[in-house]
Amino acid sequence: MVGLITLTAAQAIANVAFSKFFESSVGKLGEKFTETGLKKIDELYQTIRRKLSGNPGANHALADVEQGNQEALQRVAVYLLDVMNADGNFATDVQKIADEINIHRLEDNSSQNQYNYGGQNYQTKTGENNTNQFGNSTTNNYYNNSPPS
Repeated sequence: MVGLITLTAAQAIANVAFSKFFESSVGKLGEKFTETGLKKIDELYQTIRRKLSGNPGANHALADVEQGNQEALQRVAVYLLDVMNADGNFATDVQKIADEINIHRLEDNSSQNQYNYGGQNYQTKTGENNTNQFGNSTTNNYYNNSPPS
């Protein structure tokens, strides 16, 4: 049995499940996930869509999201939260699929270059969530995470 689901968790799940309606192109979404991850996102979307389809209010919110209305995603998340808290098996299934999607997220598409100049080695790593080292100094970018103690 799954514990009480929070609205934040439901929003995160809805964001992933309906991301294809808000990415500017499928290719952009493909940069963030493996092919298996993209299939799991579609599976999550279909699972949520089937479960919420019996509720007229949820149907209206789903239609709005599918038309690209990002504000309607909050309404979908509220309906999803209610259903997940009412149906533990559904909540477990949705969380399992969401965890599988997270496994197939592409973590690092950055490039790393090393330059040797004037007796110094300059190493540069560019991309999301990275550490850049220039000469003898290091800049750590933690992006909303606390630095390690």
